[in-house]
Amino acid sequence: MHVLPTLESQRNALEKCTFCPKLCRSACPVSNAETRETLTPWGKMSLAYFTGHGDVPLDASHTDPAWACTGCKACTHACDHQNDVATTLYEARAAIMAKGQNPIGAARVVKNFDKHAERTRQAVAELGVHGSVRRDAATNLLTGCSYARATPREAKDAIFATSQLVGEPVSLAENCCGLPLLMAGAQEAFKAQAEKLAAELHGRKRLIVLDPGCAVALKVHYPKFGIKLPAEVEVFVELAASHVGRLKPLDNLPDERVRYHDPCQLGRGLGIYEAPRLVLSRLLGRPPDEFDYRREKAACSGAGGLLPSTMPDVAKRIAKTRVAEHEEGGGGKIVTACASSLLSFRATAVEPVEDIATWVAKGLGA
Repeated sequence: MHVLPTLESQRNALEKCTFCPKLCRSACPVSNAETRETLTPWGKMSLAYFTGHGDVPLDASHTDPAWACTGCKACTHACDHQNDVATTLYEARAAIMAKGQNPIGAARVVKNFDKHAERTRQAVAELGVHGSVRRDAATNLLTGCSYARATPREAKDAIFATSQLVGEPVSLAENCCGLPLLMAGAQEAFKAQAEKLAAELHGRKRLIVLDPGCAVALKVHYPKFGIKLPAEVEVFVELAASHVGRLKPLDNLPDERVRYHDPCQLGRGLGIYEAPRLVLSRLLGRPPDEFDYRREKAACSGAGGLLPSTMPDVAKRIAKTRVAEHEEGGGGKIVTACASSLLSFRATAVEPVEDIATWVAKGLGA
């Protein structure tokens, strides 16, 4: 890997994909929405391999496909070798960006990150006036940037629910976890942002994370960069499931389907499938309706991996495909557990889309 030497550590994963008969090609939401061979997992990994090896030029046509990935890990689940394509492509992004070559959308994310982080701090400060928040509380809630900035109602529901479940007020983390930087390819900037968040959390005895993407960042990526947190990460939906007996079944529910969507980062990223179903079953008085593609085989919402920034039209088509599957299954209400998926579906779906935090809050008397 003389052109991109930092990819040497990923040689095994790259070679497995490059010389594979492409059994996972139908699993990728990007290549299903944009039917180009270069956008299949095989195509993206092959181009990363050939670019790193110096067999093709280091130009946009050969490097941009590294960003054509939502990080959903569907291809890994379909792979006989469980090859970690998403993580390898994140490494490829970093190596390519270090050479000064990256898509405009990814470059814009890095350039504007300081503004992004400041807007997140402002949004969290506004959430801090909630009666369930106390700045010096031992339990900290990290809502995630998308919840704080784009879905404040759901963030407030999560604040109320978390406070009720832990039995005391919570403090709110103001710093972004840095995941957009990692997905863009700016690893050093990601590490610096992770250190800021870790410093902010110093002294907290308990850490609850609402957004599954943030939870993956803290639980999976932080250790790779040597970032230590003061407390073990607890995922909000698992906290709710551990207190499921305290949730009151909801009365006067409309006679409609309530279908649960597995967010990629919560499901394939963290292996959490039962907790949200347990919570919804308790609140509904029956199991939630399901997509045809669910659990480990769940289809992506198109909202991850910076795809809305690098390939916005493709991201929208992926979301429309998932919503069409919902409608073909009888429609009704979609409930998810991820702010990015929530926003993606709301921009596409005609029928209501809600977050599980809202349901938990209602089950606790909100």
